[in-house]
Amino acid sequence: MASGAAFHCAFLHATQQAFLEAHELAFAFFCGVFRKLRYDNLKAAVKKIVRGQRREETARFIAFRSHWRFNSEFCTPAEGHEKGGVEGEAGYFRRNHWVPVPKAVDVAELNRQLLDACRRDEQRSIAGRDQSIGGALLIEQQHLLPLAAEGMDLAQTSFPTVNRMGWVKVLTNAYSVPLKVGVEVHAKAYARTVELWKDGQCVALHERCYGRQKQVLELEHYLDVLSRKPGALAGSRPLEQQRRAGLWPECFDVMWQALNVRHGKQDGTRQMIDLLKLAKQQNGHGRLRAAIETALATGCTDAAAVQHLFNSPNLNRRPCEAIDIGSLERYQRPVPVMNEYDQLLIAGGPR
Repeated sequence: MASGAAFHCAFLHATQQAFLEAHELAFAFFCGVFRKLRYDNLKAAVKKIVRGQRREETARFIAFRSHWRFNSEFCTPAEGHEKGGVEGEAGYFRRNHWVPVPKAVDVAELNRQLLDACRRDEQRSIAGRDQSIGGALLIEQQHLLPLAAEGMDLAQTSFPTVNRMGWVKVLTNAYSVPLKVGVEVHAKAYARTVELWKDGQCVALHERCYGRQKQVLELEHYLDVLSRKPGALAGSRPLEQQRRAGLWPECFDVMWQALNVRHGKQDGTRQMIDLLKLAKQQNGHGRLRAAIETALATGCTDAAAVQHLFNSPNLNRRPCEAIDIGSLERYQRPVPVMNEYDQLLIAGGPR
């Protein structure tokens, strides 16, 4: 509180992972770690309130503050004035930067707006002080603990097993994974994402769902199965979710229908699935959409042509080398004169 600088960020849900991740983002913003931090008695940090100022902290929070080497202090329950600076800052920021309520396409865009507002606030001066907040922060940073060499893994981990539906259960929701039934995976639930690992590799990455008993299914994880049962694609839940997410453009349906007309429903759908497998490559979804749109614009509905257009940017076309043609001059001959031949034709005359 020496400088009055503040950091604000937003999360979709107040989980322990979000609570800890916000700390690391704040440490990076301030370019250092404060030696003592004061808290409410939130469940992410406090397991039990003991007599006086003593608290039984959660094991995860103890490990986190030990990693970053700061001490914690907790306010008396229902005594918000003990951290009046925080309450006042929240009110000031809300009145000056959240009126009217900001608009953003997603949380990442909202956090960019919040970060810009925090930077702008560094230009103002608090009443009774000669320095700006930004100038005071430069002095305050000299007294902060240095940042740790690397952050702490903030994930909530579990080891679920892939079921016969091709997904694993993490917390209260199901997430698809491209592995065989019965395989055990290492699940890491972060504030924004859920990662599924196997043998040291991340095999699936999903946006974290904060509902209950929901299914988060990625169509790409089921393409191999659908190749053997192409009739199941049209009514599949992964395809439905992909449509709702805006990841299934209209041109995909046009190409799919054209392939069905040319090759029949089974073979046409199987060829469409083969095209969808191309999207597994880096930036594959955008490239596949561009390839299909280009093919349709030229009146082409052939899967092989779409694959060629998809791979064309990666084709290694060796450029032609310039050669010296001066040595070919010895083969030059004068242009033949046909005058004498014309005279023979005239002398012969018509017959």
